[in-house]
Amino acid sequence: MHIVQILPALEEGGVERGTVELNREYVRRGIRSTVISSGGRLTETVERDGGRHCVLDVKSKNPLTAGSRARALRRLLAGLKPDLVHFRSRVPGWLFTLANRTLGLPSVSTVHGLNSVNAYSRIMTAGVRVICPSSAVADHIRRHYGTPDAKIRIIPRGIDPQQFDPARLDESFMASFRTRYGLEGRFVVLGVGRLTPLKGFDVLLRATELARERLPAIKIVIVGGAEAARAAYAQELRQLAETPGLRDHAVFAGNQSRMAEIYACGDVLVSGNHTKPEAFGRTMAESLAMGRPVIATRFGGALDIVREGINGWLVEPGDADQLAERLLTASRTRFEGLREDAMARFSLESMVQATLDVYNEVLNTPAESP
Repeated sequence: MHIVQILPALEEGGVERGTVELNREYVRRGIRSTVISSGGRLTETVERDGGRHCVLDVKSKNPLTAGSRARALRRLLAGLKPDLVHFRSRVPGWLFTLANRTLGLPSVSTVHGLNSVNAYSRIMTAGVRVICPSSAVADHIRRHYGTPDAKIRIIPRGIDPQQFDPARLDESFMASFRTRYGLEGRFVVLGVGRLTPLKGFDVLLRATELARERLPAIKIVIVGGAEAARAAYAQELRQLAETPGLRDHAVFAGNQSRMAEIYACGDVLVSGNHTKPEAFGRTMAESLAMGRPVIATRFGGALDIVREGINGWLVEPGDADQLAERLLTASRTRFEGLREDAMARFSLESMVQATLDVYNEVLNTPAESP
């Protein structure tokens, strides 16, 4: 079997990491794996793991160049001769649909986000099968696009049990990380993700300021970088963190690759999206796999992951006061069995096998219209 995955770029984020993981696992199983993107720092990982990466501009939203880029994609796919194409974002979805008019390749799409409801976003339901990472995403496409249940397959994101293993941590990295960011003796709250307004880091910072008088040991570590277009927002966050009430209670760690160790350095993870929910919430599942509870906003993928009072807590989107109270509760609470529960529900092996089952279902089913 030869599988092609198409996504805009290979920089950072859940879509990118999921693509890289599937590429690695496909190669391990003897499946030919090709990834098409406009490039990025993870291209080396794709190739090191035995896959092939093809550079093509499948990221630009410029409609004036869409035709020429679709033709370039058609030529590329005609040469690759894949058995199935898996597109993972809207621009790649449109370009593939245009390119595939004369190729007739079977396809699968993954709806990674709860995007704005419009004709542009509808393309993500055009695969012969449509993979959704959570029940919230499945409900979204049923409600807004009338996607039939027969096309939908819910496959949660998977956690690599070796990458996220408390028994395999680099203690020297953890000691260095704690020292660098002043975490010794602190109640460490992690916020992980790109520095964008939808992640709610501003709400987390306000909640920290509210909680610090009753929890003076609190320290927020925000892990993630900002794209050039979000540089002004990132600067606003840093300025907020420098206000007198937060100066000793918040740090920015930038992009990091040793996430298992960083989760282990924390006491609780906050997933604070407030304008738009997480489609799944990979960081939540990873944190639980490392034995760390989660506080998350009460919508989207978090509803499939967080169990109130069992592995964490749910708060209303944008409610800094409620989040502050939950931070105080977290500082007094210890849970058991978080890793075991997370691995039972969100294993990498289950995700890969379920995805391959969808591919085989499509390949072994008579051609049907999208």
